[in-house]
Amino acid sequence: MILLSLSGFTETENNPLLADFKTPCETPPFHSIRHDHYLPAFKAAIDEAKNEIEAIANAETAPDFRNTIEAISQSGERLSRISSIFFNLNSAETDEEMQQIARDASPLITDFYNDILFNEKLFQRVRQVYEQSENFELTSEQKMLLEKTWKSFARNGALLPADKKQKMREISRELSELSLKFSDNILAETNDWFLHITDEAELSGLPQSAIDGATQAASSKELEGWVITLHAPSFVPFMRYSDRRDLREKVYMAYSTRSYKVNEYDNTEILTRIANLRLEKANLLGYSSHADFVLEETMAQNANTVNSFLKELADASLPVAKKELADVQEFAKTKGFNQAIETWDWAYYAEKLRQEKYDFDEELTRPYFQLEKVKEGIFELTNRLWGLTYKPNTEIPVYQKDVAVYEVYGVDGKFLSLLYLDFFPRPGKSAGAWMTSFREQYRKNGQDIRPQVSLVCNFSKPTDTKPSLLSFNEVTTFLHEFGHALHGMMSDVNYVDLSGTSVYRDFVELPSQIMENWAVEHEFLDLFARHYETGDPIPAELVEKIIETRNFHAAYATVRQLSFGLNDMAWHSITQPVKMKPEIFERTAMQPVQLFNWIDGTMMSTGFSHIFAGGYAAGYYGYKWAEVLDADAYKAFRENGIFDKATAEKFRNYILSKGGSEPPMELYVKFRGKEPAIDAMLERDGLKKL
Repeated sequence: MILLSLSGFTETENNPLLADFKTPCETPPFHSIRHDHYLPAFKAAIDEAKNEIEAIANAETAPDFRNTIEAISQSGERLSRISSIFFNLNSAETDEEMQQIARDASPLITDFYNDILFNEKLFQRVRQVYEQSENFELTSEQKMLLEKTWKSFARNGALLPADKKQKMREISRELSELSLKFSDNILAETNDWFLHITDEAELSGLPQSAIDGATQAASSKELEGWVITLHAPSFVPFMRYSDRRDLREKVYMAYSTRSYKVNEYDNTEILTRIANLRLEKANLLGYSSHADFVLEETMAQNANTVNSFLKELADASLPVAKKELADVQEFAKTKGFNQAIETWDWAYYAEKLRQEKYDFDEELTRPYFQLEKVKEGIFELTNRLWGLTYKPNTEIPVYQKDVAVYEVYGVDGKFLSLLYLDFFPRPGKSAGAWMTSFREQYRKNGQDIRPQVSLVCNFSKPTDTKPSLLSFNEVTTFLHEFGHALHGMMSDVNYVDLSGTSVYRDFVELPSQIMENWAVEHEFLDLFARHYETGDPIPAELVEKIIETRNFHAAYATVRQLSFGLNDMAWHSITQPVKMKPEIFERTAMQPVQLFNWIDGTMMSTGFSHIFAGGYAAGYYGYKWAEVLDADAYKAFRENGIFDKATAEKFRNYILSKGGSEPPMELYVKFRGKEPAIDAMLERDGLKKL
């Protein structure tokens, strides 16, 4: 990398983002960073990166892999670092000023990357290396980087004439701005709405954990009584346990109309514009749809494969899901409810049926899943499988007081990674759970630069009387995101572009979803599941109940995921701009697997951040695709032992450490010895092919 002096940028003096990080492990100096540091830092880092790119493009030496492809990969290191810090915080700890900075910085960053992609001199050097690749002795990883670099230019318009390149620039910039606005709107709608309860009778049916959370939420707003919010730790238990159907409907409607109201946070026109712009971009590049463009770079390869996969799952699950709905409807009648089951009734009556059928209430498991103990259990699991150990480091700066940082070491005692853990909801944090990083793993001048990985979740907060106690679903979420973290922490590649989770979108969920399988294993739960008050281990019969109920309404869950996947594919398979009302478009897309009556005025697309503000456009099917992979892969652990080190080492060597350095199907076959089949997933979920 060509390092240039930043002297001369007078407005950047004493900017911690532009200085070498003198913190432990060169971590972001959050304690020193102010909001007004970001924009000057972005501008300075962009200028620095531009100079690096110009030096590569104008080099007098003949282009080869090292002075062109590798040099491009290593350029812009400072800009990438600042971007990781800022945009991670804009999701986890944002405010109005941060959101405005994002709106100001994103066009600058988009323009910079477009300048690279449309730099004719640079592209001709890349093209020469690509077309003469047989003249260079390249490793398999170098070949992957060369292929990825070539495609990053070709698939973003480098081969287009000048007028179409300009149009691509305009589209890319507008898409960047719209995605930010889409995400900001959802966060605002989620944070702004709450149900204030002052009559204790309206808490009927809620478990104590939910009531405690509602008390704390009210206190945080300086209100008397109880508050229900649209954040998952509040929303989910309310929909599952509240006896008040009218309030369940009210909460559901608030959630299902997020950013679908005539106000400043309405995403209706934004999502349509995003879909149409993506189509226009795909057309410019010679593709008939955005899905065709995206899926070319996936394991699935094309829309036909995805649609056939979704149909195969629908054929297997929809009849069973309809039977599950009928069973719940019949059960509700026995409880005096004679109306049609609506979406705000499903979780409530399904939970009642599960309790009666299996004599099991998931709330009974919560006392055994104290967050700290679950964390220790996951640490122990990864120690048994891969020999990982974790050491807390309180000297490392954090961006919020609840965040904890661990140094992670491998079986050989060598430093592997940093791990940031950010568990609890707050107003500045987006909903959901995700893994990200402040620095990826790569090698530079012979040195292995280790990653700085972060897990961001929205788990139930501790109360004044109880520690954070997780639901079983939250335990599986923790395991899921930890799988992503392992993918990042165990990365062992040379180039940042191929590091960790930089893999095909429909492959990236394999490391995360395979981890969920341990959640229903006796041997794993016995490691940590202790009652938070008595210390007693979780009873064996309770574990059996968890296992027995694992597939309870698995078909319904599959159909729900399929509805999201079909909606995603519909928005991104359009070959003409969408002109119909988005609500009608969505209903048409999801109709093949629709189980409930449509509720006028609701729409999930306006809150579908995965595809309109994230990286899952034409890729949401990947969650189910990865379930096929993880079910098949986990059979290797079931066959050899769930703590089998040899199997774990193969999974590390061929999946976790390789990132995108080899084609994913080749990596999978090296691990498993064969390509995956759908049967393992259908068997695990209790579904049968029809």
